[in-house]
Amino acid sequence: MSYIMAFDQGTTSSRCIIFDKEGRAVAKSQREFTQIYPQPDWPGRSPREPINPAAWVEHDPAAIWETQYGVGKDAMQKAGLKASDIVALGITNQRETTLVWDRTTGQPIHNAIVWQCRRTAPMCDGLRDSGYESFFTSKTGLRLDAYFSGTKLAWLLENIPEARQKAERGDLLFGTVDTWLIWNLTGGTVHATDHTNASRTLLYNIHTCEWDRDILNLLNIPREMLPAVNPSSGIIAHTSLFGGKIPIAGVAGDQQAALFGQACFRPGQAKNTYGTGCFLLMNTGECPIQSRHGLITTMAASYDGKPQYALEGSVFIGGAVVQWLRDELGLITHAAETEALAASVTDTQSVYIVPAFVGLGAPYWDAHARGAIIGLTRGVNKAHIVRAALESMAYQTNDVVKTMMSDINDINGDVPVPAAIKKLPVDGGACANNFLMQFQADILGVPVERPSVIETTALGAAYLAGLAVGYWESTDDIIANRGVERVFTPQMDREKVRHLVEGWEQAVRRTRT
Repeated sequence: MSYIMAFDQGTTSSRCIIFDKEGRAVAKSQREFTQIYPQPDWPGRSPREPINPAAWVEHDPAAIWETQYGVGKDAMQKAGLKASDIVALGITNQRETTLVWDRTTGQPIHNAIVWQCRRTAPMCDGLRDSGYESFFTSKTGLRLDAYFSGTKLAWLLENIPEARQKAERGDLLFGTVDTWLIWNLTGGTVHATDHTNASRTLLYNIHTCEWDRDILNLLNIPREMLPAVNPSSGIIAHTSLFGGKIPIAGVAGDQQAALFGQACFRPGQAKNTYGTGCFLLMNTGECPIQSRHGLITTMAASYDGKPQYALEGSVFIGGAVVQWLRDELGLITHAAETEALAASVTDTQSVYIVPAFVGLGAPYWDAHARGAIIGLTRGVNKAHIVRAALESMAYQTNDVVKTMMSDINDINGDVPVPAAIKKLPVDGGACANNFLMQFQADILGVPVERPSVIETTALGAAYLAGLAVGYWESTDDIIANRGVERVFTPQMDREKVRHLVEGWEQAVRRTRT
């Protein structure tokens, strides 16, 4: 038998999952790595940017590589496999996280700047105040926000000693995490990415499918630093680090990989991922739809030679709010405890948690909002706080769904996208929480569908790699593999839902004042 290996390099851990032809996981390995929060009080800090210990977020590039390589070897060992048993390797990764390294030595010039990091919010404010918002959005489909890679790269070139001079000499390379992994997997011989990751950099023109020279000139970024851009499905390189030659044949950013893993191949099909953040993507096919209401246009995984697009709503803090309950507040020991705690009370006693720890993403895009717990009274206990934290993920997802439907209703009728989401496929670690999924169905008013395999991010990377080498013949094979483990149907009275959502909206407004 033969198998597909998938690397899933995430924000808090690196994972490897090995899949068989039916899309079943035959081996898994996962390792967490340290989150780095450096001192955020920097020279020239904008008065609009409050000091926040979590506003700067970094990762050690060596830890990213070592944990990912380590779990790859471990998963193969668990399954008793050799390199000859692996027909292809797929890679999916945390997006926007920015790395720069020396072309010759392969040594990073600084820690990776993580997608959550807000250090370039003042730079974005300055560009926005100078009238460049539409300049970026029209070319890249993205908001002018510190979330994306472009201003992070510009910051590194301006703030790391000698970085500017080395970059202009052609001695430095830029990459998102996929590019860093490919570089290391190939012994520093291949500098490449795919359309989905390139489209998250704020440097890539999603209409012409090339690095945009006007943007590079504005941000003063040398073109020579940037990787070659490839389709998401196709052999990019080979690695020999696992005892034999394995083709690297699939690459996609984590959310686009999840969209593919959920078999959302037709325009109008959408999914929501509950990971560190929450990410709702809708396939729009070959048509890039420009949002008027706070979403972004991004490239979806490309597998048939034609560019594919999606609308996306990105929520910065999703499952990370559970980590906060565990690590900062000490209210729980394990994430799994939250379901029983939330169900032990009938409601939150009107408590809302708005987890704007690093600002608010879609549809608000408010870099300066900060988190809050609203509605505390003497009767509130741990269970109410935990329940409010879980509910915050559902409310934020509802905000994005409403916004996405507004965009769809605004577009020309010639675009083949349905006018409503009839069901919501879900994935990611937090979707295992039955309380959260039921509450999500209640708030949305549509069924929430949990697949048999919730590791759809890694599965999507595996499918992209497998299609490239003929392991799966077509997307029909992928659709046939997909199973549904449970469907959560709405049960809550719609008037009660309206009341709860109004309370959430009021809480959000208070975090933005």
